[in-house]
Amino acid sequence: MKRIASAVLLASASVLGLTACSNEAPAAKLVGNTVDNYMLADGSGMGHILRYDTHTPAVVLASYVNGDEASRATAKALMALKEKNPDLVIQLINSNPADTRDAIQAEVKEQGITLPILNDEFQLIGSSLGKDKSGKSVGFTYTGETVVVSPKDWKVVYHGPVESAEAAVTEFVAGKPITQAELPVKGTKIAYADNSAYSKVSYTNDVAPIFQAKCVECHQPNGIAPQMLYWNSYEQVKNFSPMIREAIRTDRMPAFDADSHYRAFANNENLTEKEVKTLIGWIDAGSPSDLAGKEDPLAKAAAGREDWPLGKPDLVVDIPAYDVPAAGVVDYQIPAVASPLTEGKWLKATTFKAGNRQGVHHILAGWLPKMPENGRGFDWNISMGGYAVGSESNLAPDKWATWIPAGGAISFQMHYTPIGKAFTDNSKIAFYFAKEDPELVKRQIVISDPSITIQPNQARWHETAYVQFPADVQITASLVHAHYRGYASKLTAIYPDGKEEVILNMPHYDFNWQREYIFKDLIELPAGTKLVADYWYDNSKNNKALYGDNTKDRTNPNQEVVWGDQSFEEMLFTSVQYRWKDETAKNPREDLQQQLQASQMLTAADDNRDGMLQEAELKSPMFQPIKANFAAVDSDKNGTLSFQETGAAMKAMIETLKNSFRTGRTTRS
Repeated sequence: MKRIASAVLLASASVLGLTACSNEAPAAKLVGNTVDNYMLADGSGMGHILRYDTHTPAVVLASYVNGDEASRATAKALMALKEKNPDLVIQLINSNPADTRDAIQAEVKEQGITLPILNDEFQLIGSSLGKDKSGKSVGFTYTGETVVVSPKDWKVVYHGPVESAEAAVTEFVAGKPITQAELPVKGTKIAYADNSAYSKVSYTNDVAPIFQAKCVECHQPNGIAPQMLYWNSYEQVKNFSPMIREAIRTDRMPAFDADSHYRAFANNENLTEKEVKTLIGWIDAGSPSDLAGKEDPLAKAAAGREDWPLGKPDLVVDIPAYDVPAAGVVDYQIPAVASPLTEGKWLKATTFKAGNRQGVHHILAGWLPKMPENGRGFDWNISMGGYAVGSESNLAPDKWATWIPAGGAISFQMHYTPIGKAFTDNSKIAFYFAKEDPELVKRQIVISDPSITIQPNQARWHETAYVQFPADVQITASLVHAHYRGYASKLTAIYPDGKEEVILNMPHYDFNWQREYIFKDLIELPAGTKLVADYWYDNSKNNKALYGDNTKDRTNPNQEVVWGDQSFEEMLFTSVQYRWKDETAKNPREDLQQQLQASQMLTAADDNRDGMLQEAELKSPMFQPIKANFAAVDSDKNGTLSFQETGAAMKAMIETLKNSFRTGRTTRS
């Protein structure tokens, strides 16, 4: 650990110069400045949003650099302040590029720091906590510098050393004038990169290409964005530049919630550091134009989106129309239609076209062997993909496909959200079939836990579930799904040797954007690997999603929340697309798929991931008969249930139910 600290200190020294501030220029004056909103992840990957907690009496921010004594002393003082005032929001901001997330997390553990240290990797936040009289951005100058921010108007009310911060907080919370609001700071000067060149970028050559690459796919006619937000001209972008700046600082846009610190994504829409600095620099410079009579690059780029972005479909199926009321709760609709396929096909891709993007929350589709007599069905054998805002196409990797037999039915799960105005939904699904037989078979498994129970007034309630692969697999994509209380999520591979690797991290989950994240390279997982889905939920008064016009009557944070279909209930649902390495189109391995599916509910209940089930882990109603007979099921009397013991008991229960049904049917006849 000493080696880590030494290495981190040296890295910090190379960037900061470790120059004492006694001979340096004074820190910029910050009192009275408005601190713009931001979202930054801490060393663990958890996101923190400045203006999220509006019920706190005050927000305290301080600059931090690994290995710096002034930073560490500030952290210790603020930890003591937090202990005395638990309702305060306190965040440490590390703007040192040499301090990676891993290094920050190591510093947190070594120093026993209980406050979040945020990774300001682009030096975007620490350097811009406001603007001086000339309009130039000003921020932290030295390590250990501390500010107190009012949550009422987000203005700095105190700026100085941490030693005077507690007195400032006490006076501010009491509604009194702060006796010493602006004080000099001693610490190590923070070396910020020279970003002056970004204030002189070209709209035509630098800014417009970023919008073309990362924005206009949605922000154009027939895209997801509303008409008022079509990015089809310089004037339109300039008019909304303050909103665009805020969306970048809070990482709301582009709408790609998985961060880029772990496995790379083929469909990554996150902005790069250069793109972020280009857009922010251009906006802060007043969004200047260099068109001078030239054609606007965005006029053609945002001219309109094709109906089917993957090209002309091989087959389009209408989903049965449904009349959605203006208000109220709409149960999941599960219509089915007879499959028009007269011969089996290898499915390469599907694309959904929602009839009303605002009111259609999600669509799932799958194949059933028989057309249900009542025209309704959901328990399908084969998945055909799904739709959520931001994720409308489902595409298999090269040489992969899913076999769809002839006949049967195509079933849908439709989740509608009333939008204040009644509408009739006429959604569609398009199919793209492989022209040649594929070599490999695409599979799907869902990591879920129907036993989740979120306690009242909990800001970061944690739930977890996993699956364990019985054979080698290759992972290609994943989709994260929760409801209004979802705050963050992480997908971690725990290899048979105990090594852990985060393969997908979502610092802040956004219910409005649910998409499939496609990995750039296939992720190889050996047999025995556990794939763990961790979710954090916000069931507190700070969660603004609980107070929308459509939700506030059913989303009281004082209530316990359990699994349910409706958005005011909750889910832990991570779908994973993969293939068995030992499976080909000519050599199917249904045995492996069945083995994995058979263990799904058991691994969902195994919260501590020890491969055994404790009595307290049997929370789901389906386990209640086993829990009631725990001692009898525990055949080896070791106080826990193995998956084999639990599986045998569940099998016996099912046989008992079947026999009871047969007996009852015989008696009635």
